[in-house]
Amino acid sequence: MYGFIRDILSDKGSHVFTVESDASVADAVACLNEHGVGSVLCLHRGQPVGIFTERDVLRRVLDRHMPPETTRVRDVMTTDLVTVTPGTHTDQAMEMMTRLRVRHTPVMEDGQLVGMVSIGDLLRWVLLNQEAEIGQFSDYISGRQPA
Repeated sequence: MYGFIRDILSDKGSHVFTVESDASVADAVACLNEHGVGSVLCLHRGQPVGIFTERDVLRRVLDRHMPPETTRVRDVMTTDLVTVTPGTHTDQAMEMMTRLRVRHTPVMEDGQLVGMVSIGDLLRWVLLNQEAEIGQFSDYISGRQPA
């Protein structure tokens, strides 16, 4: 009813901010801040091996009093990647991300990274589609024909 992950990527773009898994936490945090994002995908030899989020900074670095300058992302990143494909239905992705309590998920196709979506991206997509449906119902009820 609401579309597919490919629709969200075509709207928002497919760029993914990444860091190497051997980067320091300080460098990863600088990347998060520079780009105003809540997560970066962690790569090893060009392949996704984890995700590093603002929550990881709080719970796995600061709460444990680990020094950001010398702590490696690979030691504190989330390694259980939850992924979707461009063909995943938005409702299915939202249900999965909510159930598994993940906020960001890489989009993979044929083993290749093609984008990243957040729960915020999914909520925005659903709201935009609901607004369009409400407008159509309103036009129908009032007898107005769509342009």
